[in-house]
Amino acid sequence: MSFNQKGKEERTYDAIVIGSGISGGFAAMELCKKGHKTLMLERGRDVKHGEYPTANKDPWELANQNTVTQEEVAKHYFKQNRLSWWVHEDNKHWINKDDEYPYDEVSRFDWIRGHHVGGRSIMWGRHCYRWSDIDFEGNLKDGVAVDWPIRYKDIEPWYDYAETFVGVSGQKEGLKQVPDGKFLPPFELNCAEQHFRESVAKKYPDRVITPGRVANLTQYNPDVHKGTRGQCQTRDRCVRGCPFGAYFSTLSATLPVAMDTGNLSLRADSIVTEIIFDTKTRKATGVRVKDRVTGEELEFFARIIFCNASTIGTTAILLNSRSEEFPDGLGNSSGELGHNMMDHHYGMGAGGTLPGFEDKYYKGRKPMGFYIPRFRNIDERTRRKDYIRGFGYQGVARRYNNNPEGLVGADLKKEIFKPGPYYISMTCFGELLPYHENRMWLNFDKTDQHGMPIITFDAKLRENEMKLRLDGVKCAEEMLEAAGCTNINSHNDPTAVGAAIHEMGTARMGRDPKTSVLNKWNQMHDVENLFITDGSCMTSSATQNPSITYMALTARAVDYAHKQVDAGVL
Repeated sequence: MSFNQKGKEERTYDAIVIGSGISGGFAAMELCKKGHKTLMLERGRDVKHGEYPTANKDPWELANQNTVTQEEVAKHYFKQNRLSWWVHEDNKHWINKDDEYPYDEVSRFDWIRGHHVGGRSIMWGRHCYRWSDIDFEGNLKDGVAVDWPIRYKDIEPWYDYAETFVGVSGQKEGLKQVPDGKFLPPFELNCAEQHFRESVAKKYPDRVITPGRVANLTQYNPDVHKGTRGQCQTRDRCVRGCPFGAYFSTLSATLPVAMDTGNLSLRADSIVTEIIFDTKTRKATGVRVKDRVTGEELEFFARIIFCNASTIGTTAILLNSRSEEFPDGLGNSSGELGHNMMDHHYGMGAGGTLPGFEDKYYKGRKPMGFYIPRFRNIDERTRRKDYIRGFGYQGVARRYNNNPEGLVGADLKKEIFKPGPYYISMTCFGELLPYHENRMWLNFDKTDQHGMPIITFDAKLRENEMKLRLDGVKCAEEMLEAAGCTNINSHNDPTAVGAAIHEMGTARMGRDPKTSVLNKWNQMHDVENLFITDGSCMTSSATQNPSITYMALTARAVDYAHKQVDAGVL
C-alpha cells in the first residue's frame, strides 16, 4: 500500500508546520510542547544533527583552498556566487544550485537558500538583536507603508522566552534602540576592539561598540539549553554546521525537544504545492504535497497550519494556492501578497590599520566581532534631513597575516609565524523601506523541475537607501579616524536585494485587512486557522538582524493559536 492510499485519518494532525528553518523549527517545538500532534514538512533532504561533512576538516583538507572552481560556478552557482565570498567548498552542500532551482529577475535579486531539514538555521549569521518601538512605530511616524499592529511591550516577554531557550551571548548597554535582553556572558572584545570602543565613545558618545549578540553558547546550562547542545569551542566554523550544537539551529535545539515530546512527525522531501481551502468553513483544511524523490502527490490535513517556508517560499505557496474565491493567491484579498519585499543592504563600510598593540594577541577564533547599533534618526537630536531610518555595523579587529617578501625556506617559515598589525574592518547594514513596488510573483507559464511555477523578482534600492549609504560610509571613516587608524579605505558598492539573506515582507502584518495579509497575532485575515511567522510577516525591516524577532513572534503566535483551539474558536 502506498503512503497516499492510507485513510485520511492517518494523514490528519492537530497542526502542520511548513518549513523546518528557524521559525518552522520553533513553531513545531512550541506546538508539540503544548500537546498538539504536529507534522513538519520540509521540501529538501533529511539531515540529522552531526551530519556536517566539512565541520571537522582543516583548511588543507578542503579542495582548491576552499574555493569553488570557476567551472563549477559557471555551471551551478552563476547567480549565487555573484557574491564571490558566499559559496565555498566547505558550505556548498548547503546551497541550492542555480541550474536546478532557477528564478527570473527584472531587477537583480540574490536568492541564497538551501533545501534540507534545518534550512538556513544551519547557515545563519546568528546575530540576535531585539527591535524597539523606534522600529515598530517607524512606519506610522514616517508615513511609510502601514503601521505595525504590535509594539515592543507586546513582544517583550516573548523575546525573553526565546532568548532564554536560544542562548544569546551579549553585553547590556542600556540603549533604547536595541533593548537589552536575557544574555549569557559576551564574547569579550579583544584589545583592539576595546580600544576602538573607548576611542569612539570619547568623540561620538552616541556610537556604541559592543560585542556582537549571537546565538552561540558561552555557557551551557543543561536545564535551559535543551536538545543536543554544548559550549562554543570558538572554532569559527559555524557556516559548516556545528557538531557541538554550540549555536542555535533547528537540528541542535528545537527539533530534539519537539521529538522528545512524542508529538512530532517529520517528513522530508515534501514539496508543499498549495494549501487546501474550504469555501464552506472558510478555513484551510490541509496541504497538497509532491514527494521530491518519487513525484507522488499527497494530501495532509490539520486544524491549524503554520506556514514557515521562508519569506519567498511561503509567499510562493500562497500565490500558487489559487481558487475561485482567491484567484490571485490564498489570503490575498488585500492585493498585498508578494509586495513590500525587503532586505538589508550592505556592500558599504570601511577598514583601517590600527598602530600599536604589537605585544598583544588573543586566543581562539570568536564566532563574531563587534556590533555598532543604529545611532541616526533615534530622536529629534539625531534626526537627519536627507533620509529616514538608519543603519548599524558589524565588524571585527584582527591581526594581519604577516606576508614577508623575498624570503624562502626556514627564514620564511620563521617570519610568517609573526603576526602582522591589527586591522579594523566594519560593514554597514542599512534599512530598506517597504516599497509596494518591490515585489515577487509567479510565472505560471514557466516551471521548474518539480512542476512549480518560476518566481520573478523586481526589487531594488531607491533614493532613501542611496542617501543613507553615503552617511553610513562617512560615519565608518569618522570612527576609524577617532581610533587612530591609518591607511583607511572605504567602499560603497550597493548590493542587490536578497544579498544580506534577510528577506522580509510579502505577506505583512497590519491593522487593516484591506492593506495587509496578517493581523497582530500573525493570523491570516482571510483564513483564521493559517498563521505565518517567518520573514514574510514583517511590516518593516529595521536595521537589526531579524531572526530572534521571528522566533519571538512564533512563540507568541503558537500560544495564541493554542488558546484559540482550547476555547473552541479554531
